[in-house]
Amino acid sequence: MKRVAIVLPGRGSYTEASMRRLPADDPYVARADELRAGYGLAKLTELDTAERFSAGTHLRPANVSLLIWITSMIDARAAMEANRVVCVAGNSMGWYTALAVAGALDFDDGFRLVQEMSLLQEGLRGGGQCIYPVVDEEWRTDPARRAAVDAAVESSNGQAFHSIDLGGYAVLAGSDVGMAHLMRELPPVQVGKARYPFKLVQHGPYHTPLVAEVSEEARARLARLTWRRPRVPMIDGRGVRYTPWSTDTRALRDYTLRAQVIEPYDFRASVRVALREYAPDAVWLPGPGNTLGGVCGQILIQERWRNIRSRADFDAAQAESDAPIVSMRR
Repeated sequence: MKRVAIVLPGRGSYTEASMRRLPADDPYVARADELRAGYGLAKLTELDTAERFSAGTHLRPANVSLLIWITSMIDARAAMEANRVVCVAGNSMGWYTALAVAGALDFDDGFRLVQEMSLLQEGLRGGGQCIYPVVDEEWRTDPARRAAVDAAVESSNGQAFHSIDLGGYAVLAGSDVGMAHLMRELPPVQVGKARYPFKLVQHGPYHTPLVAEVSEEARARLARLTWRRPRVPMIDGRGVRYTPWSTDTRALRDYTLRAQVIEPYDFRASVRVALREYAPDAVWLPGPGNTLGGVCGQILIQERWRNIRSRADFDAAQAESDAPIVSMRR
């Protein structure tokens, strides 16, 4: 049985290709639909089997967050049944999923956390996020691009912020003024068919002080969640570990509802800690989609894990039977 780290995706992982893949008879799906009814929201099975994909419906935060969460929960369950899971981490919203996967929250409370946070985020007005590459074509760190990111944030007069460090990409956030500044100041970059900076659709200024009101309201709405020590170690968006033996559940709650919301999320640090402290045989990536495949590959290069030093090295390693990254969905 392989020793694996599970790393869970965040917003942006759900696309039209993710539809019609929820097993309606799965107990996770059935229970989620029951809980959705209590909110007066459409069943996840109805969204999944809709005649066509609608950005306005499927990418609405209150819908897409739960579609991502339930898919990740199903995949993570399968990963845990097939492997020895040594740690769990996640990207941004993936941290909420990690809490339920690792057992720090039970299924119902994990659902409530994601549903309430998504509804609160829908109430935000203004601001957004954009993404920008900070590596070269071989996925090695490009100091000039990192410097450009820092300069754009520092020159924004407090209107733009670092939001998520993905290793090979920087996610930045800001007010409407801040977003306009970032889109203007970041040098245009073409990577394959994508042109950057790229503004993310229906994304608010998450992981910045601009969402402090979400944090405060979340603490009130979610005061009755039951926090537990996780069954397997978790790594948060600072690289801090929570283990079955030493977790302070109050600190876990406070981080999740406060610091995780208003401070930058260092996804690179969480994966780095997973690799260095738990030495997994592979990193397993639940769905939906495969948004973290390349991102994690870039972090492996930065860490020189298994002597992987370039994109060519990574592609060669992925072609072997013991690939370092296993994407559970394509």
